[in-house]
Amino acid sequence: MSCVVEEWKEDLPPPAPQKIYELASQADKIKKECQQRQFQLEYLKVALQKQKWKFEKNEAATLKRENQSLMELCDNPEKAKQNISNDLQVQKSQANIQSRQLNSSKKAIKKLEQELKR
Repeated sequence: MSCVVEEWKEDLPPPAPQKIYELASQADKIKKECQQRQFQLEYLKVALQKQKWKFEKNEAATLKRENQSLMELCDNPEKAKQNISNDLQVQKSQANIQSRQLNSSKKAIKKLEQELKR
């Protein structure tokens, strides 16, 4: 079959077959270059996809840490409020104890004053 393909070139003027060969050679080179660029493009697409995945993973981790930090910031006032409330309860309890002690001491003083008057 290659003979049939080559037969049509025989009737051409002398520089034409050489030019055809050069053009065919250039076409092959361009085809190989195109394939190489296609491989490069696919490689770059894969690399880009990996970078996107890493970025998204990193971004997700960053957002998770930021979310945790914000949650802690939100919890801190609640914890502080709870601590203050607990402290207030303790202080009220201590105030009540001291008030009872004061009343008891006042009664004891009154008893002693009455005994002294007698």
